[in-house]
Amino acid sequence: MTSGTERLHSLDAVRGYALMLGVVFHATMSFLPGPQVWVLKDSESSMLLSALFFVAHIFRMTTFFLIAGFFAHMTFHKRGAKGFIIDRAKRIALPLVVFWPLVIAGIVAGAVYAIYVATGKIPTEPPPTPAAAGSAPALAFPLTHLWFLYVLIIFYAVTLAVRGIVAKLDAGGAFRAGVDRAVSALLGSPAAPLVLALPAAAFFYATPDWLVFFGVPTPDQSLIPNLPAAVQFGLAFGLGWLLHRQAGLLAVMQARWPLNLAVAVALTASLLAQMGVTPVVTPDQPGLTKAFHAAAYALAIWTWTFAVIGLAMRFLADHSPARRYIADSSYWIYVIHLPIVIFLQAWLSRLDWPALVKFGVVLAIGFAVMFASYELLVRHTFLGGWLNGRRVPWRTHKTSAKLETA
Repeated sequence: MTSGTERLHSLDAVRGYALMLGVVFHATMSFLPGPQVWVLKDSESSMLLSALFFVAHIFRMTTFFLIAGFFAHMTFHKRGAKGFIIDRAKRIALPLVVFWPLVIAGIVAGAVYAIYVATGKIPTEPPPTPAAAGSAPALAFPLTHLWFLYVLIIFYAVTLAVRGIVAKLDAGGAFRAGVDRAVSALLGSPAAPLVLALPAAAFFYATPDWLVFFGVPTPDQSLIPNLPAAVQFGLAFGLGWLLHRQAGLLAVMQARWPLNLAVAVALTASLLAQMGVTPVVTPDQPGLTKAFHAAAYALAIWTWTFAVIGLAMRFLADHSPARRYIADSSYWIYVIHLPIVIFLQAWLSRLDWPALVKFGVVLAIGFAVMFASYELLVRHTFLGGWLNGRRVPWRTHKTSAKLETA
């Protein structure tokens, strides 16, 4: 949003599409060539889907967290500290608590079905735990794909604490004004992606088991986020929070989208040309190759992120009922999608169809089921008010499309 009540439709679209891209991302994973890296492995594989997996994973979550920080700052100043905490508890913390048991049960059921399809037998023993498979992380916990809600809660808490301290120590606002100037100078420079890439590049290189093909390690197995994820996504969230203080800087991203996109594509192509399209599941050894991978991947993250936001500002700035519907439905769809995707992947896994056809069927049936569930179970019910901020009455689609949600 901009000031007042006018929506930033472009950022709504980016946030929604980033979550929808997560559905596509997970749908590719059973078709990756090479060793099995997913709960099941299809009989067919696709280099094209492997490339799609790689590209999507580079930027989708950094983009999401930057937009989340932007809207968090907006919500904070719209509702105040108390209202912000209540709103985030209702729409982020409570869904995590309520939906996690349902999601984990669905994922386990999908995994059991996948094993049955592959072997003809129902497994009688649970899969190995992280401890059995290797060293378990501290405070191990299977957050599943809902880890983004847990991490958002951490970022909200840390941001509110830092803001409270700054507000007390900087009563005159001089420090905050200096931060604003620094952010303006940073984002005003074409070198912004390079500067922002430095922390992630350093942590990638310093992480002994970092796998370049899988980018930022997903913090889904522990209540303590891994350092590369905490640094990268925390930086994105914080930048989004500060960006909302000077939303006019979005125009810089809009103006520079061709440059950022060109650099992002070049970096991505160079990484794939150097590594190949088959997922590499062994970490690089310290040296020039790992340094190149770390630097190129980190820079690709930020150039892709700025390019996507700039493209949206340029081409998706107008109101679109279809895009607004997708943005509104994306939260629900992302929360429920993984068990549905796994069941569909397992159902198709033994069929002698091309991988791209199976992938298309997974998406077609999956999105049809998920959009139908949103329309029938969420949009016009109390769930819509809970997750999206308001319930849309059944007979006011055109009017409600013009109203705000937080």
